[in-house]
Amino acid sequence: MSAPAASVFRPDLLAGQVALVTGGGTGIGLGIASALAAAGATVAIASRKPEHLEPAAARLRADGARVSTVETNVREPEAVAAMVGRVTDEHGRLDVLVNNAAGNFYAPSATLSPNAWRAVVETDLYGSFYCAQAVYPVMKAQGGGRIVSVSMTLHYRGWPLMAHATAAKAGVDALTRTLALEWAPDGIRVNAIAPGPIPTEGVKKAFTAPGGTDADVPAMDEYVARAIPLGRWGTPDDVGQMVAFLASPAGDWITGAIFVVDGGSWLAGGRP
Repeated sequence: MSAPAASVFRPDLLAGQVALVTGGGTGIGLGIASALAAAGATVAIASRKPEHLEPAAARLRADGARVSTVETNVREPEAVAAMVGRVTDEHGRLDVLVNNAAGNFYAPSATLSPNAWRAVVETDLYGSFYCAQAVYPVMKAQGGGRIVSVSMTLHYRGWPLMAHATAAKAGVDALTRTLALEWAPDGIRVNAIAPGPIPTEGVKKAFTAPGGTDADVPAMDEYVARAIPLGRWGTPDDVGQMVAFLASPAGDWITGAIFVVDGGSWLAGGRP
């Protein structure tokens, strides 16, 4: 991850709040954790891969963040419940949940295996539900909270070789709207962010020739010029700043919304 962008928010905006970010050890999740910490929140980052946690926590602490780590697998309800229990025991409360953990890879639909289908749908969709369900009683008892799920824009028009991920993220959008209606009386705002193209490892693979090891940089530059009206790739910080906005008092009257953060690429309709 590149150096975090300067926060557009006051450093005390989320002071006293505790945020849990799943998939927080790398990429977009780490950018989200960084933005929340820069706005004053105490951040707990969760990952299925423990080797990602301490390096990420060290980077955040180097920037002055208050951060803890927890290993979990969001596909397992018992592990999710243990994660939420550990975070609330350690910090005394839980104000913000960010459902960012996800699985993603290109695969032809005709030969996609049942295990591969389950791995992505259970991580992206089931995991988002299990985490939201686990934090619900905590947030209800506190008088409210914020849940933000990371979706995508690809399912708005379909995307070849991504049937598992697009189906799961469409489910995340529907889940977001339903939970927003159900839990509004409890003061829990539920929203989602649909990021556009951010050069994660999966995106870079789309620009890598079969058998190659490096992305085709000129092709990536051409894609930006053709398909992203604002003229650049997105960054984890772009997503993180939107999460911080939704977690702040500015998001008090927002629930059930899906925010597209993509530099205009969905409107442009470009593909790698």
